[in-house]
Amino acid sequence: MKLYMHPAACSLSPHIVCRELGLEIELIEVDRKTHRTNSGDDYLAINGNGYVPALMLDDGSVLTEGPAIVQLLVERSPEGSRLFPKAGTYARSQVQSYLNFVTSELHKPMAMLFNSAYEGAHAGIHELVCKRLDWLNSRFAGAYLTGNNFTIADAYLFVCLNWSPWIKFDLTRWPALHGFMARVGARPKVREALQEEDLEAFEADGIFFAPQSYIDSAGRSGTPVRP
Repeated sequence: MKLYMHPAACSLSPHIVCRELGLEIELIEVDRKTHRTNSGDDYLAINGNGYVPALMLDDGSVLTEGPAIVQLLVERSPEGSRLFPKAGTYARSQVQSYLNFVTSELHKPMAMLFNSAYEGAHAGIHELVCKRLDWLNSRFAGAYLTGNNFTIADAYLFVCLNWSPWIKFDLTRWPALHGFMARVGARPKVREALQEEDLEAFEADGIFFAPQSYIDSAGRSGTPVRP
């Protein structure tokens, strides 16, 4: 399988899931400006929307959209039930509910805060995301979103919250979420994914990760991630 990705983007979520499940995956990096892969292929011919992730299966079939990709990955692994409960159970529906919440209420508006085209609406978007983080912070009753078991929804939330420092969210305001980032970032398989994407920890608490070029451009300092 091939995962079309960009370091620290939302494609990090299925990458983490592959690592957690021991699935072999080939990472294909996509240039956001040219829509070319690191081998020179036209990514728009693979995903006409141009954004990552996309998963190419061994038979050449392509699946897009992160929440759908991670559900396919767990269904294809004998270890998948560790990250995604059995079909027909409330536990599975709960994980799917959080996937929906993260993709619609966090991922999309947070991505808009990186985009200068929405600059006039940034204050309102920021306020909306803060309300969603208030709610999410109040929901934690264990180490992870649905309790003490790490799921595909946790991988997705981790990736989105990892963007916080760049769009002016101080997670210390939400202690449960701040602690969540520290726990997920310390998971051995998560750290393998971070290292594979050449992401580095930065700032004093070391719970956020970014490419070195991004850290340098912001005048920050980073520390290479080790499994």
